Amino acid sequence: MFKIIEHTADVGIEAYGETLEKAFENAAKGMFAIITNNGKIESKIERKVEIPYEGDDELLLVDWLSELLYIHDVENLVFGDFKVKINDKLVGYAYGEKYDRQKHGYGMQIKAVTYHMLEIKRNKKGVTIKVLFDI
Repeated sequence: MFKIIEHTADVGIEAYGETLEKAFENAAKGMFAIITNNGKIESKIERKVEIPYEGDDELLLVDWLSELLYIHDVENLVFGDFKVKINDKLVGYAYGEKYDRQKHGYGMQIKAVTYHMLEIKRNKKGVTIKVLFDI
């Protein structure tokens, strides 16, 4: 679904999916795996995210992950499961719970989603996303 990639002053992920929506879901899973050091997250709370889609997949991805990071920072929530649909806007659902350091562990604090080396590639197998985070 995803793998964590190292970069000099950042950390990133490479996420995969049969569709763009699945790749967005897996990118979000990867981001929260970094935040929680791959801790187990239960689906106790749901948050809905809506973002206008103007045809730029990379911008939409950064907006999606940035909104999830904002919810994490403001509400102290972590998410482990996601459902994304993209038409004229992205409608995403994030499922998770309040962050508990003992339960979820302590990974890296992500400050921001970056455009540096950002890639979304499509091929016969589906979609691959590479994204770096400022830590």
